[in-house]
Amino acid sequence: LERIAGLTQEEAKNMLIRKIEDEAKLQAIQTIRRIEEETKERSKALAREIISNAIQRSAAEHVVETTVSVVDLPSDDMKGRIIGREGRNIRALEMATGVDIIVDDTPEAVILSSFDPLRRELARMAIEKLVADGRIHPARIEDIVEQVKVELEEKIKQEGENTLVELGIQNMHPELVKYLGKLKYRTSYGQNVLQHSKEVALLAALMAKELGADVNVALRAGLLHDIGKAVDKDYEGTHTELSVELAKKYGESEAVVQAIASHHRDIDFPSVEAVLVQAADTLSAARPGARRELLETYIQRLEKLEQIATSFEGVAKAFALQAGREIRIIVDAQKVSDDRAALIARDIAQKIKEELDYPGQIKVVVIREMRAVEYAR
Repeated sequence: LERIAGLTQEEAKNMLIRKIEDEAKLQAIQTIRRIEEETKERSKALAREIISNAIQRSAAEHVVETTVSVVDLPSDDMKGRIIGREGRNIRALEMATGVDIIVDDTPEAVILSSFDPLRRELARMAIEKLVADGRIHPARIEDIVEQVKVELEEKIKQEGENTLVELGIQNMHPELVKYLGKLKYRTSYGQNVLQHSKEVALLAALMAKELGADVNVALRAGLLHDIGKAVDKDYEGTHTELSVELAKKYGESEAVVQAIASHHRDIDFPSVEAVLVQAADTLSAARPGARRELLETYIQRLEKLEQIATSFEGVAKAFALQAGREIRIIVDAQKVSDDRAALIARDIAQKIKEELDYPGQIKVVVIREMRAVEYAR
């Protein structure tokens, strides 16, 4: 046999071993590939099942936020009293709250228009109080608006506490609870931020439970991932940076802080819970009807308009009205003279022209009100 094959017994043996090894390797590679494909399919199916279960169990409703609110009145006669003699009451209300008050043919109702939900709520509560009280004049309007501001702070705090009870979260710093309540009056692409945060928390927690991850971390990080959006526009930084800063400042765990930091993939995912928060955030935002791009662009334009006005020294407050066609600026009478007020109006108009793209024209109104108060005792 050795002579016919031209091989020694040892060579034939080695050749056979190599052939068997090659066949075994090929079979092993094919088996590994098959297992990988099956595992991928099973993991995709499992992921789909976990996500669909979480979505079904969360069953959140979506109401896209608009920029108007309606206040019901007991009768149409009340409209005349809200307007006041020569429009003095409606002007005082608009000045105190920073909203457009529209009195039209809508029966037994007035419409409040502002891109800021917090201002609309302030105006709504103030008008309801004034109507119930019956005394409507500029001085009373100012008193009522100040009262409502205090009540609104309490309402915001209560909203945050209700959210924690609803989700079963304990031991959260009171300041974070207050910021949570403020999220009810913030929108992102037309989606209410508090509603979105609750949905993200619930989705992340349900998926964490399915996967055996830390449910508490997923729940807290999901709820707080957008908490930076409650911070006033004056603060520097992205909403993610502000969210991380607040979570650290008010005693949230490192796992929660890291999960918040990575929810927009600004850093690598440090944990399973972080991945789940990011997935839940995407799911909540991507639901059909959850968000509207055009509304967000419109709100950003009005915010920019107000920021330009408040960047000038001596400006106390600025309100964008008439869907951004008018900017009403209140200056500090102690710091700004009448002549200076006229210059500020011109400078703001010039800066708006340079920095903003807008259709038509924007009316810049600067108001300087001088008050002298003395008490007779």
